[in-house]
Amino acid sequence: MWPTSRNTLLYVSPDELRGAEWILAANPFELSGLPGAWQLSVRAHAACAMTEWSAYFTAGVPHEALADLLLALDACEAADVSFEGPERVLTALSAQGWLRAADRPRTTATDPGVSCTVSLELLPPLVQDADSRPDLVGWQAWAEPDLGAPYLWCASFSASVPHDLVAAFASSFASPIPVPRRTLRQGTEGRLSVVHRS
Repeated sequence: MWPTSRNTLLYVSPDELRGAEWILAANPFELSGLPGAWQLSVRAHAACAMTEWSAYFTAGVPHEALADLLLALDACEAADVSFEGPERVLTALSAQGWLRAADRPRTTATDPGVSCTVSLELLPPLVQDADSRPDLVGWQAWAEPDLGAPYLWCASFSASVPHDLVAAFASSFASPIPVPRRTLRQGTEGRLSVVHRS
C-alpha cells in the first residue's frame, strides 16, 4: 500500500518506491495561491511508510515536463539519493538559453523573456520531506507572464529531491522545441511562437 494514498493514486513503480497522485480534489494545498494538483513521492524502502521527498505541481505545469520527470524518476537506480549538486539544475537551464540571475547566479535562473524562473528557495509550508529542519531550501519553479500578474503554474521540490531529477524537469519545460497545443492559455500571447500546420 502506498503511504499517502489518500488521494487518486495514478502511478506506483513496480518496486513500490515511487508514486504519483492527483491531489487537487482532496487537498487544499496551495503553491503561490494556485491549488496543488500533483504530488510525486519517493521512499527508501517499500516497507517504510515515510517518504524521503515529495514534489508538488499545480494544474498548469506543462504535461511534457511532468512526463519527462516521471521517465527520469522511473529510470533512477536510487531516487532517494542525489549524486549531483545544485549546479546541475542551473547548467541544464543554461543549456536551454536561460540566464542566471545577476544577484543570485548560484541559485536562480530565468528564461530570456523573464516569464519563467527556477530558484533554490526556502520551502513553502506543507512541503513534505524526510528532513524536517525548518530552514531547508528546495527548488521552486514558476511561470509569471508579466511581473505582478497571477502565476500560470508553480512547482515545488522538497529539499531531498535529487538535483538531477529537478534538472530533467527544468530542462524539459525550458526546451525551445515546439509542442502541440490546440489553445493558448491567457497571458501567454506574445511569449509563444505559434506555428499553424495544415
